[in-house]
Amino acid sequence: MELDARLKKEIIEKFKTHDRDTGSPEVQIALLTEKIKNLTEHFKVHTKDFHSRRGLIKLVSKRRKLLDYLRLKDFNRYQRLITELGIRK
Repeated sequence: MELDARLKKEIIEKFKTHDRDTGSPEVQIALLTEKIKNLTEHFKVHTKDFHSRRGLIKLVSKRRKLLDYLRLKDFNRYQRLITELGIRK
């Protein structure tokens, strides 16, 4: 369920904070969100795939931790990111 290189590059270009940025919280959260969306679609077809479901839960909790960090560090960046990604909360 890995992202293809073209899509990954587009996400990085959209959410980067400077020219050589690949690891800022915004980029990491955007990439995790895309992986979560792909896995969610996967589970609509494969409802009994519990091994992948565990991976989904790990991705969601990692994204939650990064969102909490970003919220504490810079609330304006946090607000802008969740509105762009359509994440509730």
